[in-house]
Amino acid sequence: MKKIISLLLIAVMAVAIFAGCDALNSGGTVSTDGSTSMEKVIGALGESFMAKNKNVTFTYNPTGSGSGIKAVLEGRCDIGLSSRGLKDEEKSSGLTETILAYDGIAIIVNPNNPVSDLSVEQIASIYTGKITNWKEVGGKDAQIVLIGREAGSGTRDGFESITDTKDACKYRQELTSTGDVITTVSQNPDSIGYASLASVKDTVKALQVGGVSPSESTVKDGSYVIQRPFVLVTKSGKALSKTAQKFFDYITSADAVSIISSAGAVAAK
Repeated sequence: MKKIISLLLIAVMAVAIFAGCDALNSGGTVSTDGSTSMEKVIGALGESFMAKNKNVTFTYNPTGSGSGIKAVLEGRCDIGLSSRGLKDEEKSSGLTETILAYDGIAIIVNPNNPVSDLSVEQIASIYTGKITNWKEVGGKDAQIVLIGREAGSGTRDGFESITDTKDACKYRQELTSTGDVITTVSQNPDSIGYASLASVKDTVKALQVGGVSPSESTVKDGSYVIQRPFVLVTKSGKALSKTAQKFFDYITSADAVSIISSAGAVAAK
């Protein structure tokens, strides 16, 4: 009888050990949702994390900052991504923000546009309709076509807050992603738009603002004034899953600084 009990105990211990091994080897998932401007940064971080954790799956759903914040609140993702700081009402609803990095908002035009520098005041006047022709700011005689982001976009919120144009912009088109803004401006010689510096391609030209070019160094030292935070959004007082917490700790550590920098943003650490 004692022998049978001993064998049973050994069997139970073996099952427990194997179960533990399975738990360690089965990996897990971490889901993110939100800002399209953070695609390059969060994508690079996700790839690096998966390379270091072979059995882990990382997902990113590019829905925009407002949607990402809502997804966290409703429990549809682990970590929300916002390219603006949380509003007081969002914090009071039970959300916490952690600044991951800082990103310049580039003012972009078609590469054939001769204008290379605008002041914040000129940008504000253009977007509110006080300046309507490129010749008024040193360009050719052509109507300015205003391209921007949709309501709820973190990029739009940051741009309008910094230029003091909230709810006053006269957009020709309001687009739903950073990529769409860049593509539209690249195809229209008379257009102007704004986009995350980390996402800007050579298909458009990023203007100087007040004589300062947008770059990692000018964002870091504050001389390029049109910039905003990249924010991680989580539920206050609710622990992340083991995998999600490991991801969160990794991307906010010193190990992630060079990855964030390579993706065109400035790490907050």
